Amino acid sequence: MISKRCSIVAALIRTSALAGLTMAAGGAMAQSVPILQPGAPGQAPRVLTPEQAVQIANTSFSADDVRFMQAMILHHQQAVDMAALVKDRTNRKALVDAARRIDASQDDEIAFMRKWLTERGQAVQLPGGEHAMHALPAMAAMSSGIGMAGMATPAQMAELAAAKGPAFDRLFLQLMIAHHQGAITMAEDLLKRSGSAYDPILYEFVNSVINEQKAEIRRMNELLVGLVDDPRSSLKAGFRDAGQAISNLKLVASLPKPTGFFDPANPAGLPLSLLNEKKKGADKDDDKDSDDRSPLLSFANTDMAFSGDLLAAGNYHGFNLYRLGAGGAPQLVSSVICPGGQGDLSIVGNILIMSVEQTRGRVDCGRQGVQADVSQERFRGIRIFDISDVTRPVQVGQVQTCRGSHTHSVVSGPGEDGNIIVYVSGTAGVRKGEELPGCVGEVADIRTSLFRIDVVEIPVANPAAARIVDSPAVFADPATGNLAGLWRGGGHGEGTQETSRTDQCHDITVFPARSLAAGACSGNGIIFDISNPRQPVRIDAVNDPGFSYWHSATFNNDGTKVIFTDEWGGGGRPRCRVQDPRNWGADAFYDIVGGKLQYRSHYKLPAVQSEQENCVAHNGSIIPVPGRDIFVQAWYQGGLSVIDFTDSANPVEIAYFDRGPVNAKEMVMGGYWSSYWYKGRIYGTEIARGLDVFALEPSASMTENEIAAASLADYGGRFNPQQQFPVRWPAHPIVALAYLDQLERSRAVAPAATAELRQALGEARSVIDGRTKNGGLAARIEALAGGLGVATADAASAKRLAGLRETASGIAAQLR
Repeated sequence: MISKRCSIVAALIRTSALAGLTMAAGGAMAQSVPILQPGAPGQAPRVLTPEQAVQIANTSFSADDVRFMQAMILHHQQAVDMAALVKDRTNRKALVDAARRIDASQDDEIAFMRKWLTERGQAVQLPGGEHAMHALPAMAAMSSGIGMAGMATPAQMAELAAAKGPAFDRLFLQLMIAHHQGAITMAEDLLKRSGSAYDPILYEFVNSVINEQKAEIRRMNELLVGLVDDPRSSLKAGFRDAGQAISNLKLVASLPKPTGFFDPANPAGLPLSLLNEKKKGADKDDDKDSDDRSPLLSFANTDMAFSGDLLAAGNYHGFNLYRLGAGGAPQLVSSVICPGGQGDLSIVGNILIMSVEQTRGRVDCGRQGVQADVSQERFRGIRIFDISDVTRPVQVGQVQTCRGSHTHSVVSGPGEDGNIIVYVSGTAGVRKGEELPGCVGEVADIRTSLFRIDVVEIPVANPAAARIVDSPAVFADPATGNLAGLWRGGGHGEGTQETSRTDQCHDITVFPARSLAAGACSGNGIIFDISNPRQPVRIDAVNDPGFSYWHSATFNNDGTKVIFTDEWGGGGRPRCRVQDPRNWGADAFYDIVGGKLQYRSHYKLPAVQSEQENCVAHNGSIIPVPGRDIFVQAWYQGGLSVIDFTDSANPVEIAYFDRGPVNAKEMVMGGYWSSYWYKGRIYGTEIARGLDVFALEPSASMTENEIAAASLADYGGRFNPQQQFPVRWPAHPIVALAYLDQLERSRAVAPAATAELRQALGEARSVIDGRTKNGGLAARIEALAGGLGVATADAASAKRLAGLRETASGIAAQLR
């Protein structure tokens, strides 16, 4: 502020000096030439006097400045009105104190803003007066572009006035946090506008609004956490000793990162300010020069892949291989250091494929990085390893790509030709053509490397010969051929999210059994026809005004639904706070009907999370319970959720696990990158801490039979994150009992109608396990299953009954 004011004073001095010289010159030699002001085209010029000529419009403040102050007066007044409701509706001291602070600060600031406007000859009231506040919705934009963000609607104000006790406390904090966040949005928006907030007094005021509102939000968030019933909302922070909340799951194992995959001097990845504080035992406020930046994600755990009893866990620094023992407990068998991020993995036979995107990646897996702007030592693309000896993986192939590989998808193979086909998605900038010929970063150039995916062929017999065989422009407009044929980036209108431009896919999940792929592609959700894996064809694309960045896609078990996730904030910011929209950073559920995506619903983690927890939807997988669509979702530091989306319009959380933040003072990157089901267990890669293993526990939402049936599911003995196969269940009594449990839970059948069939299935299990035969029991089971009817006509019950009868027929065949 001092330097800015000095500049203004200096400018005034220079202006005064020039004016003096002009007057002196005028005294010595009078102006004889007329001073003209041209009019609009076709209008005659106007002759000005010298006094008129030197007059200019007042530029010490802008129209946006005035509108901001007028709007903020109304905005603050609503906060005062909300605070006035507190004394008659709650006796919670912390809330009463908060209301007094709000009332005092907002009153003072309203007086200041009125004075500022009056001194400059401006109207105090916004055009439209008091009606303007109620006429604008929560995120409406005014004609000048200065919004009224965070305002409570008249209906919300009425609801608040009618509430009392704990219900009032929660609603007051929720509305006031959103209100304060809105004031910050308005202030930050003004600062971005050219020519605005140049008045030093206004500039200082606007910044004080931002700082004070942020501090109040932090205090109110802490209050709200204490009022929320969900135990996930008030967990103790800690790296190794964080608080935990768990429901309908059991934590089977928790493994720290292996040696070599964390910095011993900073295992939690804390920013320098916290490290210095820890070393000195000093308060952070005493060290004003501390660096708040966190380390790069050099040791972050990333994605997983499974094959047989092998688990591969990726990391920005390389990868680790584990053998899965009894109960799914992992045992480390090898660690491979090969920096370069992102480290996503897939396994096909003895081939392991790894995505690399960062510019520090090297051809030789060196740890020293690459400093040169253009270098033949740099590697960005997919690495190929031979893991026939899992204790000594060997790099046997590489494919360089123009944008690197953020993720990849194993599409097919090895087929009769011995080749594996892989789609490679790069999300980073395009490298220079001098480093990799053919790379073009210009959007207007038809040769651009943007708006494409890379199709890679890997010969299993000779991985060193792997190559790009095509780079189809899958986002092109079919009518015009314009490569940028989908979302161009930006907002979708008032109150919507800013969405990234669709010039690449983050994830492409393939479902070969239906010749489909689902792409989460920055600004769009897409489905492709992959009948010819080398030439994917886009068949539908959707967007969502609440999605910021379409991140991942997962099919249900029969390929009739897709779950897309939104990585709002890029995964590195707190996005599950009480003031955050419930449909931003969420899952979106779509049904596939006639080859088209039809939106059904959004789902977001219900628990409120703190400012210290990066939280947004990330990677998950299907849990193969017959008769149901169930998904396990990672939320970074929001933990993981198990969600039933059998009714895709009404997804429901049925289990969860969460830890407190890595650190209580600062947001430190952590939480679950991925959570996947494999062979009866849920595995989660924790970015900062390590690897966790969970088992489902019986509950009102899921029976022991359903959990056991999921463990019997057969999906080919391997799991790659972006490759799905339909699950098959054996004709086993447990599977039939799982269907019966579901029919009874939904009240489609009464327990009395299933009692005899349950008994017969119990007998069948003993006979099958004993490897004997019983034709009479076989006939009885078929008759009981065939004669069972359902009381409801819904599609889910009909599907379960059909599954029960098919399973009963298979059981009968084994008994004969």
